[in-house]
Amino acid sequence: MIRYALTCDRDHGFESWFQSAEAFDRLRAAALVRCPDCGSGEVTKSLMAPQVQASRDRGQPLSVPVTEREKALAELRKRVEENSEYVGMSFAAEARKIHDGDAPERSIWGEAKPDEARRLIEDGVPVAPLPFLPRNKAN
Repeated sequence: MIRYALTCDRDHGFESWFQSAEAFDRLRAAALVRCPDCGSGEVTKSLMAPQVQASRDRGQPLSVPVTEREKALAELRKRVEENSEYVGMSFAAEARKIHDGDAPERSIWGEAKPDEARRLIEDGVPVAPLPFLPRNKAN
């Protein structure tokens, strides 16, 4: 995994992780890398110094929210985790059951393949992507 500092054509700065430099190039070419502030697809890599953690800080979390966007994302994650049930890769099936009345109505979150999510949306099942991964997949 590689983390890039990115900038859009409207000068908004943000960071994102990619599987590799080639993955970034492919996603950018397919217009799938977008600015979280304005949605612009005109995104370029910025200069970024590597982050090296001092040995005395190793007991601290690697990722402490600093910017307002990071704080808001951390708060959203906290609310989702506290107020809904994580159903993992069963998300599409469970969301459909709830929508059809075959399972108790409740707030859930989880993971779905793109084609599963597309079918849910096409069938009128109210779903939305979350801007974070489950903790076990965030590393």
